[in-house]
Amino acid sequence: MRIARSIAAVGAFAALAVGGTAAFGATASAAPNVTPQGVCGKAYKTVNSVPVGSLGTVYLTYNSSNGMNCVATIRANPGSAKPMSAYIYVPATDEWAGDDGNFTSYAGPGYVYGKGYCVSWGGSISNVYVSVENSNCAALKEQRTTEIR
Repeated sequence: MRIARSIAAVGAFAALAVGGTAAFGATASAAPNVTPQGVCGKAYKTVNSVPVGSLGTVYLTYNSSNGMNCVATIRANPGSAKPMSAYIYVPATDEWAGDDGNFTSYAGPGYVYGKGYCVSWGGSISNVYVSVENSNCAALKEQRTTEIR
């Protein structure tokens, strides 16, 4: 199930990244050679990424023509469905989007308007969770990356 909605507290997106993955249970198709642009769209350029251990990568992309950010978690080795998630949150606007479930190759896309704002984003594969807080700001500032196993 693909989800996108506004939330009232930062804790809710953390629950998506760290919480259970059984709530949605959808399975994406096992597309070989999945790319961030294949998940988010051709107009989206990769602006940041963070490895999810050796299991895959969470990609942050940006479309300069519409100011939208997109996030996708892509497995290094697609195969049988595994719990995965991808999320993005804009603290200044309290907007977030995410995807959570059992997938064969990727979780996402999740889209939010991010032009001129810092974004917090991350994802998970199996029991490895990563997050990047307040990154890719209009005026770049130090970012903090966290990996939880």
